[in-house]
Amino acid sequence: MPNSSRDDLIDIFEAISKAQLDALRRLRSRPPRLVQGQAVKPVKSMSQVDMVYDILRSAGRPLHISQILTQVANRHQVALDRESIVSALSKRVARRDRFARTGPNTFSILPETER
Repeated sequence: MPNSSRDDLIDIFEAISKAQLDALRRLRSRPPRLVQGQAVKPVKSMSQVDMVYDILRSAGRPLHISQILTQVANRHQVALDRESIVSALSKRVARRDRFARTGPNTFSILPETER
């Protein structure tokens, strides 16, 4: 085997080995949590719409977007962009997907979607 091909092959194996070692080190730095001897899946983060749904479900009544944003910030420690979330909720209202508009910038959960 010519030296240049041999060197190329060694470079490829070296890159593969480094990538595998990096992956192993990442795995070691984040050990899985154990509950009764079984590994627990990491908690999946909520979407912004799911956070709003959580707030409205807990409130049990329609809320103005200002109240929703305040409660999301308190409960989920996330500052939502007002225009983006109003747009997302308005699209859901138009599709009759979980949300209803009860007044200007006031939203509630559709009764059939409450869980």
